[in-house]
Amino acid sequence: MLPFRRAEELSLLEALLDGCAEGNAGLLLVEGAVGCGKSEFLETAAAHAENRGALVLRAGGSAAERGRALGVLRRLAADAPPGALPVPSSPDEAEDPLALRDLAVAVRELSTTAPVVICVDDLHHVDEPSGRHLLHLAHATRRAPVLLVLAASPHEHHDPLLRTELLRLPHFVRLRLRRLTPDAVHALLPGRTEAEATLLHDASGGNPLLLRALLQDPQGRPGDAYAQAVLACLHRCGPATPELAGAIAVLDGLATPAHLARLSGTAETTAARALTALEDAGLLAPAGRHGLRHPAARAAVLDGMDPAARSALHTEAARLARAAGAPDTEVAGQLLAARDIRPEWALPVLRSAADLHAAEGDTDRAAALLRLAHEACPDATSRAEVDIRLGAVLGRTDPAAAEQRLAAPLAAATAGQLGPRALAPLARALAAQGRVDESADVLERLAADGARRGAGPGGDPLDGLSAFPRWAGLRRRTPVESGPHPAVRSAGTTVHPAALWALPVEAEEGAAARSAELFLRGATLAEGTVEPVAQALRTLLHLDGAARSLPWCEEFAHQAARRGATGWLAVFAGLTAEARLRLGDLTGAAETADGALRAAPARGTSVLLSALAGTLARAYTAMGRLEEAAAVLTRPAPAEHAGGVHGLAYLRARGHHALATSRFHAALGDFLDIGRHAKLWGLDRPRVLPWRADAAEALLRLGEAHRAERFLADQLTTRDADDPWVRGTSLRLRASMRGPGERQAMLARAVDDLQRSGDKYELARAMADFGQALREAGEPARAAMVHRKAWHLAKTCGADALRERILPGHTEDDTDQAGGTGTPAAGLVASLSESERRVALLAVHGHTNREIAKKLYITVSTVEQHLTRVYRKLNIAGRQALPVDLDPAGVAERV
Repeated sequence: MLPFRRAEELSLLEALLDGCAEGNAGLLLVEGAVGCGKSEFLETAAAHAENRGALVLRAGGSAAERGRALGVLRRLAADAPPGALPVPSSPDEAEDPLALRDLAVAVRELSTTAPVVICVDDLHHVDEPSGRHLLHLAHATRRAPVLLVLAASPHEHHDPLLRTELLRLPHFVRLRLRRLTPDAVHALLPGRTEAEATLLHDASGGNPLLLRALLQDPQGRPGDAYAQAVLACLHRCGPATPELAGAIAVLDGLATPAHLARLSGTAETTAARALTALEDAGLLAPAGRHGLRHPAARAAVLDGMDPAARSALHTEAARLARAAGAPDTEVAGQLLAARDIRPEWALPVLRSAADLHAAEGDTDRAAALLRLAHEACPDATSRAEVDIRLGAVLGRTDPAAAEQRLAAPLAAATAGQLGPRALAPLARALAAQGRVDESADVLERLAADGARRGAGPGGDPLDGLSAFPRWAGLRRRTPVESGPHPAVRSAGTTVHPAALWALPVEAEEGAAARSAELFLRGATLAEGTVEPVAQALRTLLHLDGAARSLPWCEEFAHQAARRGATGWLAVFAGLTAEARLRLGDLTGAAETADGALRAAPARGTSVLLSALAGTLARAYTAMGRLEEAAAVLTRPAPAEHAGGVHGLAYLRARGHHALATSRFHAALGDFLDIGRHAKLWGLDRPRVLPWRADAAEALLRLGEAHRAERFLADQLTTRDADDPWVRGTSLRLRASMRGPGERQAMLARAVDDLQRSGDKYELARAMADFGQALREAGEPARAAMVHRKAWHLAKTCGADALRERILPGHTEDDTDQAGGTGTPAAGLVASLSESERRVALLAVHGHTNREIAKKLYITVSTVEQHLTRVYRKLNIAGRQALPVDLDPAGVAERV
């Protein structure tokens, strides 16, 4: 229990007790809302009076016993010395003036030996005969040491005459107990921080009873004790209040007196009086708002109502809200609570409210409204529209649920039950999920429907989904019309669902990357921007490099995480992991992909999550963690996997794992499947899916060098052939089919290209092959330097299997003993000029002085002078002692 600590009130009580002890009468009326401490004050008064030697008589009114005449008077007599107070035997006798006089005489007689303090609680519930006796007693004891302390609610006036007559007495004093202020709550709870005290005050409204209840609940959060205290307060606020409280809880923000009166069937004045009582008790929301103060209070009231009655109230509240022009979110909330879809306006209101909640990020509420809207749909087309919208909403947090929600509309489309109004958005939704074959099926039906109607499909059904028109001014790539799914022709352009996943091809690619980055600078993550942002990130990743795109991928992944949008997080974490994988950061890619998979809801299968799993499996495979990669790849995959863009990423991961486990035919099959789909869908870009290089590697393992060469030659004739990553990976594989001299030169070019690409893992593979070629050419010193560099790169990437293949049993200590340190002192490296760093880096990569001179267009003598200065500045003996990770200033990008 909280101690009663109100200095002003206690000071007044002490003054009245002092006066009574000195022979003066007192009359104190204590008023306060329910729970504000009236009963506690009476107990405090009684305790102080008894400590002073006064005779204390206690009684209290009761709503249940108000009809029992003389009940309060009998309780006072029972608390007095036996036989000290006469009590009339009947209500008729109580009307006798002699009976009134006898009580007053008896009390005066008791006061001759000690002051008498009479405490009566709940005066508004005192029965009428007892009330008249108390009033007469207050008159008749004005010159005796008798103190009457009466407590009453200011909002209930069952006997207005009693209260009015008390007011006329000259020794009458009124005390109004107010709710506790935030400072008072903090003072009462010195062990709590100011912030904690503020939260407690906000939930209790400063009502002492509710505050005590909160302190009984775990961690001071509204729980069972708080709920019971709320209900107790409501039942003590008057006979009409519990019923009105139900209406208040149902109406919530619309709980005005007029609406309350209509919903509860009471008079508006009664409703207004009840609201005042609840407001004074701190149960209502602060000024400017309606409804109960805390959601837990509202829940307690609603839970205590009869379900059928509550549903009926919610239905009526929905009609009231709509008639009053309330927002659709208010109206729909009432319909949802009632589970009522009967009004003819229910469907548009539910859909509108769902959109508003979705825009605010309240996915659960939006989804609940859309599920109810689904029940209100009159036909298959409207049900499909709601399912598609629900899929988009669920995509924020649950990719599997979002994809599964399209199953019913897709089945309806297959059965020919949908018209163009639903077919077009269904095609867009499927394409956005990467399910291009299914989207193409729907588009084919849309085209056929248009043909039957004697008109075209009525515009591009995918219009507006592609981010390119929004930020790059580019047309989408339009795949050729081939394969089992004829594309839809619109405005003279062939449109295919895979266009949403294609890189721009009809503008200078550098301009496209700059436009993508410009768009990202002004973009904020929201439902309508997820696809454009993801497409811009893919463009930046594949056209301008992973290093440029990675910070943007991380930023939008962080935005998704902050919003709790685990579905969006899967999208952007997937792009982040892909960017890290392209940079050779195998450990970072694995951690990012694994974290996003763990954050996603663990139910159902998802094409999006299978792509994320593919990225994780590729990282594990490159790291040599083959069993973990296999475990990832054995997860159930959705049926839609094979016909979607995300399935290609999964196939590539499975193919890489098959290569690493010597299942070369299986790997080749996966890579060729990727190629067939990429060509069919117009997504054949080696920058994104280098399936030819993958297939060539599998063919080389199978001993089919001639076929492998054809694939690599074909890759080097594509529009991506000049990309350093594409060229470098291709050259590394082609070198294995060349003679010693040509192989060494080709690998040197591959190393240069991959150094510029930023992919440390592929660079390590190329340098490993280059070192082997140098060793076979009889240059062990150069080979050892290149292998140390490759080993160090593999270690940085987390590619333990590759590191062991390069230098079996090698350790960092071995590198130090060989003269190459893993991390040069920053001060020494900083002392190198840019030219010196460039020359030193090429030397680390195994190039001879003559090769360095040729690459940098300088003389051999100049190279020798630069290296001499480098050795002196780094305090090393020579080339073999050059540090293996010498690239502190990004020289590699300029070499």
